[in-house]
Amino acid sequence: MESFTEKVVSIISKIPSGKVMTYGQIAKCAGSPRGARQVVRILHSMSQKYKLPWHRVINAKGEIGIKTEEGSIDQKMLLEGEGIVFLPNSKVDLTVYRYEPPLQDNGE
Repeated sequence: MESFTEKVVSIISKIPSGKVMTYGQIAKCAGSPRGARQVVRILHSMSQKYKLPWHRVINAKGEIGIKTEEGSIDQKMLLEGEGIVFLPNSKVDLTVYRYEPPLQDNGE
């Protein structure tokens, strides 16, 4: 059986260009519905090592979760470069851009 960390890395690596997932959504797909903060830590510590598309992970409100201005701008630019259009309130419309992985790819 895969560990939670392995499942999270696998799920994030499969988010297609032009789509996003939320931290909580990834945690739930990986088998830990309350593990959103763990997803944040995994993403922070393993994005570079596994070349994860870190910019495709946002918070449940559709907002960029990075607090630094530079990081936030970088993430927004990468998402816009993939065709994601931000709403006037700087949020991503999750009804349009949320990725729903197939059941066999989400830990079930």
